[in-house]
Amino acid sequence: MDMKAESIQDFDLAAPPKGFVEDPFPFYDRLLAEAPVLRQPDGSILLSRHADLDRIYRDTTLFSSDKKVAFAPKFGPGTPLYEHHTTSLVFSDPPLHTRVRKIMTSALTPRAIARMEPGLVETVDHLLDAMAGRGQVDLIEDFASTIPIQIIGNLLDVPMEERGPLRDWSLAILGALEPALSAAQLAAGHGAVEEFRAYLEDLVARRRAAPGDPETDVLTRLINGEGADAQLSETELIQNCIFILNAGHETTTNLIGSALALLNDHPGERARLMEEPDLIKPAIEEVLRFRSPNQLGNRETTGEVEIGGLRIARGTNLHLVIGAANRDPEVFDRPERFDIGRHPNRHLAFAGGPHVCVGLTLARLEGRIAVARFLQRFPDYRVTEGRVPGGRMRFRGYKALPAVL
Repeated sequence: MDMKAESIQDFDLAAPPKGFVEDPFPFYDRLLAEAPVLRQPDGSILLSRHADLDRIYRDTTLFSSDKKVAFAPKFGPGTPLYEHHTTSLVFSDPPLHTRVRKIMTSALTPRAIARMEPGLVETVDHLLDAMAGRGQVDLIEDFASTIPIQIIGNLLDVPMEERGPLRDWSLAILGALEPALSAAQLAAGHGAVEEFRAYLEDLVARRRAAPGDPETDVLTRLINGEGADAQLSETELIQNCIFILNAGHETTTNLIGSALALLNDHPGERARLMEEPDLIKPAIEEVLRFRSPNQLGNRETTGEVEIGGLRIARGTNLHLVIGAANRDPEVFDRPERFDIGRHPNRHLAFAGGPHVCVGLTLARLEGRIAVARFLQRFPDYRVTEGRVPGGRMRFRGYKALPAVL
């Protein structure tokens, strides 16, 4: 589909038009203006308006996160990817969602996150030291992707020498959430779940034999549960450990990488941040809005609903276009502008309602410390030719971001 020649009514997320993956934002703008509620060829519905997404996130009665029906044909019932993605926190409803979220929330209190800050600063500074003096670096491989792996590794107390495969496992498992999959992507995803599960079964056995401090070790806390009613089965435990890594890894990598790319591409905003370091908090929020690390979400209707004048049947899959909602001119003044001082900024990068991202405070902290300390150390960095986009629709970021410091 040529965006200029064809109607946006023909937009099909399962077979996206040329140029969409590389630059979806012109398409988002047209969806918002012309087709904010758009039925897809497979019967699902594409939703782009901020108000519609906000309503859906808050209503867990009419809009379910459970994906057992939707993922059966996608992954195959009983397959590794199916078991993982239908058991993890993000794709579950109460009572599983309530039990797991309670445990995770209790482990990610403001006090607990404050205790993580010195370790986060140490990790960032170690990476900055390692890059200093090098002629060329990759801001993803050498910096952005390493930070969340180390922080989540610390959360689960994964031995340092065993963290090597974590990133590749995460990329393969999350890559399987794309709207359309190749046979190779599907096989890689299944294999990653199987390998990750085998590793975690061994790690959990070791942790049961030698428990850690539940105040700082989330894995020990998940094993112990929060009373008998919150005890997790072995499958729930393993799959939600995988979820913790996946949820915090690629999204945070994309946040940090996109922040450094955007500040490079908007030198006026970069100079503004250098002059006013206190703008780091709203700057990170603007990156979350402007280049949301997670561009798409999903819900399934549990009854007949009406959205934007369209009657939608029970059991319909809804595609929530977060990247478009965060450009909705009804909510954001001049949404196409990257403004590090934007206020208010009611973006939906972390979803909302009962399913709002459980790790949002930690992700924000990682973004603020990583970007602020990077700028302090390398104020004249420059992204060079050869940046490689992530190549995905659901998760937006870079595979490679070469730079000189």
